[in-house]
Amino acid sequence: MRVFVTGANGHIGSAVVPELVQAGHDVVGLVRSDASATAVEAMGARAHRGDLADLAGLREAAAAADAVVHLAFDHAAIAAGDFARAVATDLAVVQALGQALAGTGKALIGVGLTHTSDPKRDAVIDANPRSAVARAIAGFTDQGVRSILVAIPPVTHSSRDRIGFMPTLIKIARSTGVSGYVGDGANRWPAGHTLDVGRLFQLALDKAPAGAQLYAATEEGITVREIAEVIGRHLNLPAVSIPADQAAVHFQGFPFINLDITMDNTETRKLLGWEPAHPGLIADLADGHYFTTD
Repeated sequence: MRVFVTGANGHIGSAVVPELVQAGHDVVGLVRSDASATAVEAMGARAHRGDLADLAGLREAAAAADAVVHLAFDHAAIAAGDFARAVATDLAVVQALGQALAGTGKALIGVGLTHTSDPKRDAVIDANPRSAVARAIAGFTDQGVRSILVAIPPVTHSSRDRIGFMPTLIKIARSTGVSGYVGDGANRWPAGHTLDVGRLFQLALDKAPAGAQLYAATEEGITVREIAEVIGRHLNLPAVSIPADQAAVHFQGFPFINLDITMDNTETRKLLGWEPAHPGLIADLADGHYFTTD
């Protein structure tokens, strides 16, 4: 199967592409630079030069493929503090990819969560502006696309993780002199190892039905206090509670510090025969690789 992958050289993509290649797929990865092209080709895939702004090029690449795995996101806009622009770009990309696949029965695999039967959980999902993108992907199921959503855990960890939750918390701890959590720190973050997540995407392509909602967390939820305590031990800093009214300043605008959500992977494992095989978050932190650079 020919698979077009956006974000092929990113954190998640660098784990997904080798899994797809190993499974026998002909993978074409979207890249923006010569360096990324070289990295993607080293994984056994072919490079397609372009970017998220080239919607016509994305439609063409999607139409030429048997399936699309969409992982790219406008991180430059995020770094500039313009989350709304990043989401708008992502929505336009998803619409372009979906339109190219409409009526073909081909797969479109993207990142996100759909509504559940739990109003509290749905409120958390809707609070994330990217939920609009997930709804758009799911909506293509009614247009003859094998749409599949993968809920990637907010803490997707490994030595490949450079800008995620863990590097962010470690950077904040170093700059403030304490490893903080808000209130009692009982809010939970689901977690999963990057390589386990990559394996799930391959299984999703090969086995998941249209309209599937998959959960890529290997750990349902770890309290932020426990995470902060482990970080504190490694940095020789105290783990302390930060009052809620001081959190925005202390955590330097990090918008997810109060996130409280769990992900149960039981049904996903049953559906796909997925068996996570890599270290959990606390063991990965204990390995020390997150603390080798500033």
